[in-house]
Amino acid sequence: MKNLFEKTTINGVTLNNRFVRSATWEGMCEKDGRPTPKLASCYRDLAAGCVGFIITGYAFVRSDGKQLPGKMGIHADNFATDMRLLTQAVHSEGGKICIQLVHAGGQTTAETAGRRPLAPSAVKVDQFPEESEAMTKEDIDEIIAAFGDGARRAKEYGFDAVQIHAAHGYLINQFLSPLTNRRTDSYGGPVDNRCRFLLEVYRRVRFETGPDFPVLAKLNGSDNLEGGLDVCDAVFAARLLDQEKIDAIEVSGGTSASGEKNPVRIDIDRPDREAYNLALAREIKKAVRCPIMVVGGFRSLEPINKALREDGIDYISLARPFIREPQLVKRWQEGDDSPARCISCNGCFRPGIKEGGIYCVVEKKEARKRVSSTS
Repeated sequence: MKNLFEKTTINGVTLNNRFVRSATWEGMCEKDGRPTPKLASCYRDLAAGCVGFIITGYAFVRSDGKQLPGKMGIHADNFATDMRLLTQAVHSEGGKICIQLVHAGGQTTAETAGRRPLAPSAVKVDQFPEESEAMTKEDIDEIIAAFGDGARRAKEYGFDAVQIHAAHGYLINQFLSPLTNRRTDSYGGPVDNRCRFLLEVYRRVRFETGPDFPVLAKLNGSDNLEGGLDVCDAVFAARLLDQEKIDAIEVSGGTSASGEKNPVRIDIDRPDREAYNLALAREIKKAVRCPIMVVGGFRSLEPINKALREDGIDYISLARPFIREPQLVKRWQEGDDSPARCISCNGCFRPGIKEGGIYCVVEKKEARKRVSSTS
């Protein structure tokens, strides 16, 4: 029977437990994407809190793939010193760190990208903030190469793994989705064609990192959108990745246009609202041999243990709870099994825009009250 706190191995990398910090934007990088000491400290705190596997916020592989301010970049060779300080900060606490590689595609703006956003097709959909430009074959080849270059840099900088972001409406997911991919060439149409870009990105990343370096993917089990990627197509894509010897798949769901079924749902305030992507992850788990991670509203140990022991999931991913409690895993491991204190209000993202870094606004407010009551 799987145990939350047992050691496991993913392609030669030993993890101290089955908890994963799922990628989330932190807003703690310089304008050009260079990571800051503040971000390194954030990851160090997660490692000190006994998070088994830390996945960074999404890092753009090319400057036109950037989305939000303060987002990390892995697109340039001159970040080497700062990147190594970041990975060393995690390793100093005995942790393991994986960088998530992404291109935002049509899910950005011309102001941020420095050009009209690229996408599989020039379509008007709710998840695209403005008009996009259909990618040429040359664009496709160049961005595939950029993913490979990003992975090569990550390995050189001391990251323990890379994760390809193929979820949440970003570029790879845009190729997978029939809603955003209206191409009539070999990258569009039937599901095997829509998977082509994902597989070519994976193969290039694998070529650059070699067979003995963990390469993961984050995949939507469903876009939760009419006309978007559904679970049948997601299972098809997962099978292809598994055949290519992907080292693990993290299952999520939704896009920015998915309404209440978006990737970061609010009001997860009781166990029956937790684990909202688990049903999707179960379907993918049945179809593949590689380890499966699942993210989506986990807050308490009962549904977490059920997912592992009854549903066959291999790793449990959390994001927002670790913003409020970077020591959450350590707390649980030491016997305090009360639920995570995160109330799923999404207030943590506002200071990422306004103050140069996310944090739990509720925790900060409560801390101020404690100080004032004792002064």
